[in-house]
Amino acid sequence: MTKVVERKVSVLSSSKNGLVYLTANDWALVADKARRVRFKKGEALVQKGKKANGVYLLLKGSARVQIQFQPKAAAIAPGEICGEMSLLEDAAASASVFAEEDVEAYHLDRPTLENLFELFPHLASRFYRSLARNLSHRLRELMGPGSAPRAGV
Repeated sequence: MTKVVERKVSVLSSSKNGLVYLTANDWALVADKARRVRFKKGEALVQKGKKANGVYLLLKGSARVQIQFQPKAAAIAPGEICGEMSLLEDAAASASVFAEEDVEAYHLDRPTLENLFELFPHLASRFYRSLARNLSHRLRELMGPGSAPRAGV
């Protein structure tokens, strides 16, 4: 792995709201197969009503999730993912995601992910486990105070 890729993988693997269950080897596979993309401030990474056809892993910059009737937009920081709900459901996105500043990200489209998961089933398990954790975390944030998990529950 080159130094540049190592730094990008470091950003992805160190995020507490990222794909936390992926191993160093998983990240090397993801970085090798992902396509690097850039978005200017204000550009849409994901558009509500359109299929995302994959996920974005933010490397630099930040983005905001715009949800109808939700006054507080959720923030997405480096190391975090977006487009996962559209990917999971193979359906149109339920929210839009806009770059708050210039964004650099890895994009993994559905065929690339499916190929990786077929070749490396344990990667798939850790990937989906991480997504489940992230979606639970985001739901708790939307629900507000008092929704934090309790010990033993």
